[in-house]
Amino acid sequence: MVERLQTMKRILSAITMLACFLGATVPATALLEGGEVLVVYNQKLPESKRVADHYATVRRVPKDQIIGLSLPTSEEISRQEYSESLARPLAAELEKRKLWRLGKVTRFISSTSDSRQVLMPVESNIRYVVLCYGVPLKIREDQQLIEPGREKARPELQRNAAAVDSELATLPLPTEAGFRFGFIQNFTYTTTNTASLHPTNGILMVARLDGPTPEIAMGLVDKAVESETNGYWGRAYFDIRGISDTNYVRGDQWIQTAYEVCRVTGFESYLDTDAATFPASLPLSQIAFYAGWYDASPGGPFLAPHMEFMPGAFAYHLHSGNAATIRSTNSAWVGPLLVKGTTCTMGSVYEPYLMGTPDIGAFAARWLITGFTFGEAAYASQNCLSWQTTVVGDPLQRAFAMRPELLQIKLQAIESPLRAWMILRVINLNHVRGVPLLQLTGYLESIPLTRQSAVLSEKLGDLNAAVGKPASTLRCYESALEMDPSPQQRIRLMLKLGNELMEQKKFKQAADHWMNLYRKFPDYPGRSEIAVKMALAEAGVRAERTCPPPQHP
Repeated sequence: MVERLQTMKRILSAITMLACFLGATVPATALLEGGEVLVVYNQKLPESKRVADHYATVRRVPKDQIIGLSLPTSEEISRQEYSESLARPLAAELEKRKLWRLGKVTRFISSTSDSRQVLMPVESNIRYVVLCYGVPLKIREDQQLIEPGREKARPELQRNAAAVDSELATLPLPTEAGFRFGFIQNFTYTTTNTASLHPTNGILMVARLDGPTPEIAMGLVDKAVESETNGYWGRAYFDIRGISDTNYVRGDQWIQTAYEVCRVTGFESYLDTDAATFPASLPLSQIAFYAGWYDASPGGPFLAPHMEFMPGAFAYHLHSGNAATIRSTNSAWVGPLLVKGTTCTMGSVYEPYLMGTPDIGAFAARWLITGFTFGEAAYASQNCLSWQTTVVGDPLQRAFAMRPELLQIKLQAIESPLRAWMILRVINLNHVRGVPLLQLTGYLESIPLTRQSAVLSEKLGDLNAAVGKPASTLRCYESALEMDPSPQQRIRLMLKLGNELMEQKKFKQAADHWMNLYRKFPDYPGRSEIAVKMALAEAGVRAERTCPPPQHP
């Protein structure tokens, strides 16, 4: 009884530490309601209204904040169609429904380098716009649009093509505030103040519930709410290119910053620095966060029939055309990632150039540390508006929606297996803070849940390997394999176990193990690598038979 009380005290102490880490940014209630959201759907598509109604029901959006417009059904529209069927009618409805009030304000006009009185929102009940499945995605280039000064801009900025989301984000700005060619500087980029992300400051946070099917679009809010209710758990994977070219190194820096953010917030985080993207043989299990670059379309492990995205997962692959379409299941990145199960993502509809893409490090810091909603973090990570970025997912989603101590009580009461992820995060937070590894192994060994959880048993095996306890390492990996790990976690555990057996020169066991892995997963892309390891283990067995180890008296 005394030992159990001591164990519970250690757990509560660790959870309290987690609460202190996140407490300043996590509200007491779990779910945000849609009082600040405007929902827009395409009247020409019944599926669009169905998505809108579902979102409005889940997030309790007031009925007067749901607007249907007669829009083209294609992903790409002309600038005239954008203005006449979407932007102007939407602005008129906002004023008619008294969702915002216009007034004259003095504002600096970048296109003329002076300030003047302009008409823009001085009050607004809404901050977010959710575009539903069937609302057009992008505005095509209009060569006939003549604007003074366009010919003097840099050639890559003379274009007026843009993402609908990014263009609509500037709806509060007066016409005089900028041209349609190039981009408008986002003055809220890297802000840490959510109040600045407001129509009265000239910015709407526009996101979309969209994807290859209306069911996928509706599922984005369902998965967001599930993660807010039961916790945002899983592993984080990052794939940088290991480059030093000054033109592109910023992309690596952004992704590496996101890796560091996930690591210091307690996620089990993996960083690949090879120039190539993730190999197909890499087991991506229980994904909560992914960021990488630079393939034109999904490859490697992303071609697997099923991927293990956790509820609430964010996944982003930086590429110029990663959102050229989002209604395809196999083109670009956004559509395929949504099909595979991610909950939120971002992408570029046309060539953005690197500095015109989201700063994924700034996004991660604001979403995971500062406590921003997905929409707030997405717009605080963009240097450019009226440009190429589309934001896909529920903008109200928060990574940590419930205070850790309350979530712990809830998970404990229902004996949820998700408790293991909270303990894993606590272990990782302690590790980041310099707690000796031997103390962490002792902590895990003292918790009964470790003997029931593949997640915790694998972590204990990793810690034992790090402190040089080979026999304990093997036992932990073997135990984890008996605890119903996920399919990709099982493969990773078997790879770790096989490598550990080889390291300990247990060649006969290793050869049998590699054969078991080879037979059990006939579709595993790394079978050729397994065959090589199996051959090395068998060679080790033959060497032992030829030169047996010396016998000690």
